Amino acid sequence: MEAEERVTRSPQIELVYFEGCPNALQARENIKAAVEASGHSVACTEWDLMAESTPEVFRRYGSPTVLVDGRDVTGDGPANAAMACRSDGVPSVATIASKLT
Repeated sequence: MEAEERVTRSPQIELVYFEGCPNALQARENIKAAVEASGHSVACTEWDLMAESTPEVFRRYGSPTVLVDGRDVTGDGPANAAMACRSDGVPSVATIASKLT
């Protein structure tokens, strides 16, 4: 019997933010550091809450939210009825990296 081939898939990373969010830049830097630490070669898709082209599914997240494979790295889900900053700030490099493995 042949050994099954294991298909490795890179995680999908998304940043939900709004222009002018004081934590968006730090979130981008933490995503970059986490990706580098994980050894994955992954691009990050960004969703600006103020852009009309941003899908409705992202509009209930606070800024900044980091999603890996559609799930908030902090374990929170969408909850806001309006655009807002996250009260818990920026997810750490370690938190993001832990979801990339």
